Amino acid sequence: MRRTDLEPVLEAREISKRFPGVLALDGVALALRAGEVHALVGENGAGKSTLIKVFTGVYQPDGGELRHRGGPAVFGTPMDAQRAGISTIYQEVNLVPMMSVARNLLLGREPRGRFGVIDAAAMYGEAERVLAGYGVETDVRRPLRTLGVGAQQMVALARAVSIDARVVIMDEPTSSLEPREVETLFGVIRRLRDAGIAVMYVSHRLDELYQVCDRVTVLRDGRLAHTGPLDGLDRLQLISLMLGRDLNEVRTKGLTRFTRRNDQGDGQAPVVEARGLTRRHVLAGVDVSVRPGEVVGLGGLLGAGRTETAKAIVGALPLDGGQVLVAGLPLRGGSTTAAIRAGVSLLPEDRKAEGIIPTLSVRENIALAALPSLGRAGVVSDTKIDRVVEIFMRRLRIKAASPHQLVSELSGGNQQKVLLARWLAVRPKVLLLDEPTRGIDVGAKAEVQALIDELAEEGLGVLLISSDLEELVEGADRILVLREGAVAGELSGDEVTEERIMATIAEQSDG
Repeated sequence: MRRTDLEPVLEAREISKRFPGVLALDGVALALRAGEVHALVGENGAGKSTLIKVFTGVYQPDGGELRHRGGPAVFGTPMDAQRAGISTIYQEVNLVPMMSVARNLLLGREPRGRFGVIDAAAMYGEAERVLAGYGVETDVRRPLRTLGVGAQQMVALARAVSIDARVVIMDEPTSSLEPREVETLFGVIRRLRDAGIAVMYVSHRLDELYQVCDRVTVLRDGRLAHTGPLDGLDRLQLISLMLGRDLNEVRTKGLTRFTRRNDQGDGQAPVVEARGLTRRHVLAGVDVSVRPGEVVGLGGLLGAGRTETAKAIVGALPLDGGQVLVAGLPLRGGSTTAAIRAGVSLLPEDRKAEGIIPTLSVRENIALAALPSLGRAGVVSDTKIDRVVEIFMRRLRIKAASPHQLVSELSGGNQQKVLLARWLAVRPKVLLLDEPTRGIDVGAKAEVQALIDELAEEGLGVLLISSDLEELVEGADRILVLREGAVAGELSGDEVTEERIMATIAEQSDG
């Protein structure tokens, strides 16, 4: 047992944080104690990043109280939090790449000699001594940018710990580390715990949590879903808490599965096939195939590689290895343009950042991808554009004042339909849908789901990515479950249930 009876070093009490139109945190409580490693987990949009920024002075809470060492605390800036002994190691290394390794490690704390001049020899010696404890052996005079990403991450960790931190927050610290470096990191975490430092560990990798964490807090949709000891909470229970599915309900209730009764996909060759998709630290030999008229689901937790698989198929993610075939032919060119020409389109997860163009009209957003096919010799036909836009606005029941209304003025559900219309207008053979119903209301969600079924019935191949287990179970003919960048299992027929998906995610990796 860790020292859980001690007064928390850092504590959130009923913390709320609101942004325009979004309640990011709603009465969240979390206590970090000395000598304890506390996991913070949750799916995309759960509120993890917002809570970290409240703890570190980036955001000010709109409600509740932040307490530090037993008393009320207000961190107006990240520097205030750092002075209070709170250090953060972010997923992206936030150091100065052109400076030497030693200067990055000791920036602002360089040893100085007479007249306040930096003692270079002492600085280099101290940097070598500190980094040796983190498994980094390098010429500390070198610019930081010449090191590998993993070594840079270890320098960031060493810097964060060496500023007399009493709380260390680690946000996905192993995302760029090799296995050897991960073991070194775990050794450092255990030393921090033994030295009485509170550690908050944010990761989507369950194996890591069970190796180094004592307690866990689960956030879901900005609210506290669970907090307590990790020991005794099995993986399946943890996953059900993260996904918001009651384990007993899933086991006993049983879910009726919407079954599309057509044989269009049976016995046919895949319309798209990905073989051995590999990218360092992201994908590890992923195989996916989709037949005409088939909806294949991609399941798994945040960070499992679902979005990356879709992006790799359409050429938006450079690969270290693997191949994509469309209708049996290798997809050449390695670009999204080549994929679209071959008949593969992707509806991205973040429609605002990667999808709609808010300054353009509904008409312009729908026609964007299809423009090359709507003209001749570089001259686009307005008549053809109007016809295509009219067809898809009617078919998808897009509610807008007119085709010329700004797309940014539409509801989230109608914006999502505009994006669907854009990619359907290029007449794809297969459509990759990444979280197609996220952030839209129940009515629009039902319409989008019905449209997916309708498109599959017409022979379109669909790859459906969703964090909503019920949506996957009801919408997919077959489900591939990803875990840590690899296919952990394939479910079909009667195996397509919420319980089986969660069980597959929860299975421990070999070794």
